[in-house]
Amino acid sequence: MSATQPIIKVYLVDDQAMIRAAFKSLLGQNERFEVLGDQGDPRMAIEEIVELQPDIVLMDITMPGLSGIDAVGHLRKQGSKAKIVMLTHHEGESFVEQALKAGADGYLSKDSDPAELVLAIEAVARGNPFLSPKVSAALVARTRDTATGEPVPRSRLESLTPREREVFQLLALGHSNKEVARDLGMSLGTAKKHRENLQRKLDCHSAAELARFAIREGLLE
Repeated sequence: MSATQPIIKVYLVDDQAMIRAAFKSLLGQNERFEVLGDQGDPRMAIEEIVELQPDIVLMDITMPGLSGIDAVGHLRKQGSKAKIVMLTHHEGESFVEQALKAGADGYLSKDSDPAELVLAIEAVARGNPFLSPKVSAALVARTRDTATGEPVPRSRLESLTPREREVFQLLALGHSNKEVARDLGMSLGTAKKHRENLQRKLDCHSAAELARFAIREGLLE
């Protein structure tokens, strides 16, 4: 390893153990990369990332309890300097925009060629953003629609605050108001208020409707 090519330390966040194992194996074949750790629980991952201080975090989006997009926001609030690449099946421009707004540095489809993963990691490690060609094409199309004045549909999720998104994720998993309050460290009254606000914003008035909406938006499988 030359002085001009330092080892890039990587951390993997994906709720599927087989996916994490596959990426660890792939990255292990390249002497430029060192996988510091991996985690399927996004909240535990945040704690470990802050402690281990990797250079790059590869982050899935659809995970139980906390989406990858919201996990990015938590990492940024805690001062993590790691470059974050979203690694997901979701290629829609709404996901890309939300991830970039949250503080992600790159966005890569899991359907991409393995060589593209290497390019993405090296690019963001140098301080350059990286978007998968499939994702870039969707953003270009959206930009053209905006330029021509055509209405561009927006996701109702974008109207939620970060806290409401966390509450939404837990409610969509079937958690009660009491469980939401416990898991997020808030009062029961605050949990109920967040639920009322997000139900109004999303026009979903039952746990079943919230779950169906989360599945349509790709936040639950």
